[in-house]
Amino acid sequence: MSLILLVDDEAAARSNYKTILEHYGHDVLLASGVEDAMSAISENQGIDLIITDMRMGSKSGLDMLREARRLTPDSEVIVLTAHAEIENAVEAMKLGAADYLTKDTDYKEIVLVVEKSLEKRALKREIDRLRKQTREEYAFGRIVGKSPAIAQLHEVLRRVAPTDARVLITGESGTGKELVAEMLHANSPRRNGSFIAINCGAVPRDLQESELFGYVRGAFTGANRDKKGLLESADRGTVFLDEVGEMSPETQVKLLRFFEKGEILPVGSSRARSVNVRVIAATNRDLAEAIRDHSFREDLYYRLKVVAIHLSPLRERKEDIPLLAQALLAELAPKIGSKVHTISPHALEALVDYDWPGNVRELKNVIERALIFADDGTLELEHLPEELFKRPAALSTNREPREIAPLDEIEKKYILEVLERNGGNKLLTAKQLNIATTTLYRKLRMYGIE
Repeated sequence: MSLILLVDDEAAARSNYKTILEHYGHDVLLASGVEDAMSAISENQGIDLIITDMRMGSKSGLDMLREARRLTPDSEVIVLTAHAEIENAVEAMKLGAADYLTKDTDYKEIVLVVEKSLEKRALKREIDRLRKQTREEYAFGRIVGKSPAIAQLHEVLRRVAPTDARVLITGESGTGKELVAEMLHANSPRRNGSFIAINCGAVPRDLQESELFGYVRGAFTGANRDKKGLLESADRGTVFLDEVGEMSPETQVKLLRFFEKGEILPVGSSRARSVNVRVIAATNRDLAEAIRDHSFREDLYYRLKVVAIHLSPLRERKEDIPLLAQALLAELAPKIGSKVHTISPHALEALVDYDWPGNVRELKNVIERALIFADDGTLELEHLPEELFKRPAALSTNREPREIAPLDEIEKKYILEVLERNGGNKLLTAKQLNIATTTLYRKLRMYGIE
């Protein structure tokens, strides 16, 4: 059922159209002019369609169209005129009208035009929904897991990503800090801007300042031209400062000034430049300890830590390992030309038993290496590196694996999770699973998923 606002200064015309539209199952609001219509719009959310007369005393249908675009931009508008004036019709279409009709149009044609406009409205809403879903669910869906820690992380990302708040991500090496930063950027209003990452630990301390803030010609020996720093290059985007605990004291001071004033000062320049950039930082160091030994500024720490996100190590969320392993398998196998599509229970048990000091990064490396040696469609225990196992017994393929869900059940649950996040969209689901759409349909039939 759709909500239609009918705007006409003639009572008889309003009554006639109301009768026709209600007969076809629509709810109809009536307004005698533009001012009356504006009140109706402010009092009623979700108006799907506005039908407005072109000639209405002091304010015309074009005025109504302009107000509609301002007050309820998602509503479709049809303009009615008693005169087939092409100039008015062209102007109405330029202003965004879905269609126009003359008042002597047969009521059946009116109903058809109304239905077409409502279908257009529904299609636009579905496209907007899918775009939002693609931005949020697809991006966050790259962070795989079913543990409470991952569920909480997804919730924090949904709340923080749309804001401009600075974020400090902490966690052991390999837990996915840069991936989380990418997800924050991809789901933010800055998504169309640049995402630039810099590993502060990989840049010599005497070069950090010029890398971040840039320099002008003649600032130092070899500076034969001006160079933008990363902050300026990412203007209207996001900069990710990885291993921010390795930042030099001099660079820390300049970064603090940037947070306070929103300006950068290139090396060798006396002229500040305004830059609009979001900063996300990460570290695997204990910054509280660094503050105590005076290697990191306390005031900068609190400026960076507007929102704190801590990533749990993989050993503390072992229930995520089967899903992660299968997701990495689906991601990596096509890239290296492997036909492997499943993991044996014995191999899966070994993956779950291991403590993963290198976290997700190490798991990814192990899966990639195993795929190189596996060629029979299944990744077996023998394909995993021996150093992975903590107990000699784990190398025996004759013992029964401990109680664990069969891989088919794990795969089924994973497919269902991704499919549900995508609202049943199979094309998007296949893309996220990194499999062909035909393969997805085959698996859906195999698992009895409607």
